[in-house]
Amino acid sequence: MNAWDYLDVDTPLGPMRLAAMGGAGPASLGGAWFLDQKDLPPAGPQWRRDPASSVLARAAGELADWFGGRLRRFSVPLAPQGTEFQRAVWQALVEIEFGDTISYGELSRRIGRPRAVRAVAGAVGRNPISIFIPCHRIVGSDSALTGFGGGLPRKRALLLHEGRRYDRADRRAREASGDLFEGLDG
Repeated sequence: MNAWDYLDVDTPLGPMRLAAMGGAGPASLGGAWFLDQKDLPPAGPQWRRDPASSVLARAAGELADWFGGRLRRFSVPLAPQGTEFQRAVWQALVEIEFGDTISYGELSRRIGRPRAVRAVAGAVGRNPISIFIPCHRIVGSDSALTGFGGGLPRKRALLLHEGRRYDRADRRAREASGDLFEGLDG
C-alpha cells in the first residue's frame, strides 16, 4: 500500500486537498481535489497529514499565487498516477496556456489521436491534479461548459479567473461574447 502525505488548504472556491506520494524518491504533487469532489480518495491509514512537506508547501504557495493573480504557470513537479495514455492527455492539458480553452476534439488532435475523443474525455475526467493540470480549460466544440470534477460553478469561476466569461454555470452555457471589462472605468 502506498502512503500519501497530504495538506488541506483553503482556496477562494473552497478547501482543497493536496497530496504527494510519501517515500524516498523526489517529492512531486500527485493529487489536488476539492474536499467535496466525488473522486476525492477516501481517507484511510495510507494518508498522513504533513504540513511540513516541502512539495505540499510549494504547491499551496503556488496555488495561492495563482488565485491571487501573481502566477499563470505552475512549476511544482507533478506525478499523476495513470496509464500511459492518461498521462499523455494530462501532459497536453498542462501545455494549454492560461486563458486559453480548447475542445476535446482539439485535445485529441494535439496528442496525435484524433479519433480517440471519447477516450480523451475519459482521461480528462480522471485527472487527479485539479487546477495544476488544467482540465477546466476543456470546453465543448461549441464553447459550452462541460463536466468538471469540482462542479460546473467552479469551472465557470476558474475560467472567469483566466478571463473567459460564462453568464451561467450549466452545460448549456456558451462563452459570453464581448469585452470582459466592458463598462468598467479604468
